[in-house]
Amino acid sequence: MQFEDQLVEGRLLRRYKRFLADIELGDGSIATVHCPNTGSMRGCQGDGWRVLLSRSDNPNRKYPLTWELVHNGTCWIGVNTHRANRLAVEAIENGTITELAGYDSLRREVYRGMSSRMDIVLENNGPRCWVEVKNVTLVDESGRYAFPDAITGRGRKHLRELAAAVADGDRAVILFVVQRSDGAGFAPAADIDPAYAEEFSRAVGSGVEALAYRAEVTPTTISIVEPVPISI
Repeated sequence: MQFEDQLVEGRLLRRYKRFLADIELGDGSIATVHCPNTGSMRGCQGDGWRVLLSRSDNPNRKYPLTWELVHNGTCWIGVNTHRANRLAVEAIENGTITELAGYDSLRREVYRGMSSRMDIVLENNGPRCWVEVKNVTLVDESGRYAFPDAITGRGRKHLRELAAAVADGDRAVILFVVQRSDGAGFAPAADIDPAYAEEFSRAVGSGVEALAYRAEVTPTTISIVEPVPISI
């Protein structure tokens, strides 16, 4: 995934109300920007950290700048959770995620039943493969990538929906897209949300497949590059 335009650089002053952040731009002005991340963003919002912002030309937007990346002094971190699905689609289509190769069609945002909408469904002549994508920005105290960074009832619901798909004879995958490069390995964040970790273990035990892949994040491109081993 390549950013369409050059990103705007600034320094983080504060994040607040979940969806807003104040950024000091290069000319010294202060801009309020949209923060497209509903989590705690633990480890992603140090005072004065470098950030990169995309700009929307939509005249109806109250905040035309969107927070895309932050640099923690070691690496760039992709904080825009909406990018994860696009990264996953690209990596499936170009064969990087080998476990999800061999399907004839890929559709996004597909309803399974009346109320369950899944991020991706892959189809061929056999069982469908339902894929739910999660963006990972957290590195825990042991140096592992981890999810979630805040309690998530919605995330537990997605795991139950994937388990239900397996029970119906389909394939189901939870795909964690890691948008940073300073960790090693992946595990559910049981210290933050033990209920999610328990649901994750139950889902995997019922046949849901868990995959984690790391993306290389730069100021111009983000691309999934390699698998990350998972500890369950």
